[in-house]
Amino acid sequence: MLAQLPADTVGDGWAAKGRIMINSMTAYASRTGAVGPVSWVWDMRGVNARGLDIRLRLPDGIDGLEGHARATIAKSMARGNVTLNLRITRDDGGQAMQVDTAQLDAVLAALDQIQERAFAMGVTLGLPTAADVLAHRGVMVQGQASDDGVQIVAALTADVDVLIADFCAMRASEGAALHTVLAAQLDQTAQLTAQASAALAARSDAQQAALRTALARVLDTVADVDPDKLAQELAVLAVKSDITEELDRLAAHVAAARLLLAGNKPAGRKLDFLAQEFNREANTLCSKAGAPALTAIGLELKAVIDQMREQIQNVE
Repeated sequence: MLAQLPADTVGDGWAAKGRIMINSMTAYASRTGAVGPVSWVWDMRGVNARGLDIRLRLPDGIDGLEGHARATIAKSMARGNVTLNLRITRDDGGQAMQVDTAQLDAVLAALDQIQERAFAMGVTLGLPTAADVLAHRGVMVQGQASDDGVQIVAALTADVDVLIADFCAMRASEGAALHTVLAAQLDQTAQLTAQASAALAARSDAQQAALRTALARVLDTVADVDPDKLAQELAVLAVKSDITEELDRLAAHVAAARLLLAGNKPAGRKLDFLAQEFNREANTLCSKAGAPALTAIGLELKAVIDQMREQIQNVE
């Protein structure tokens, strides 16, 4: 019985998005931007994962940005470990120095209090100059930028949409490369399966000749042989060495994998399941080979399947 594919875990909405072939879970994208003295750097990275794991590292105080970024990522991909970082810097170097009027008032009040206390005690103090007053800490401060917080949030929100689109474009590009590799490996698997079918016919002739020779030796040495028992044993040997079912399943798995590669839904989990089934059939073929040619083909099949499984781990 041919192995059944597990149920799809992604809704039909993916088909409506017009995705072509497969996507990779491995990708990277970055962007920079600025509004006035505020500048920022985005970077977004993705690696393979069993599901969709979104990790955001965003500065505090930017209302709505985290929810928007998380929702956009969730709509854009189905699987992968995705990390999104945002670093914001502010350049206030060009701002003029300003007087902090509240601090100035506090300094002047303190000086007035000192003068009155000194006068009451008969102590004469020199009058402070304006430079003396300005020299007090906190009277002169760096001017603050008058940037618009709403404008910055809007710019960051628009920027993260472009970043995610760039990230998805790289996933698609990597997926196209994966598609080429996997298609070639499936072609190689199909060719090796066909070679095994041809080698099976040659093995059958050799097995029959060897079996006749062995049977002749048994009949020469054993006087009384039960024909029914002998026929039963021969049938068991034939069944144990038959690999027709394994070759049929390999061909069916190749066809199923090609359909998944040609589809427009995330196929990584189903392809991983098929790769396990490929490996199972190749192992059985090697154990039943009974001929050097078939053993060599089985080992080559296992090598191709192992390489294919490694590539499939990055398919969304």
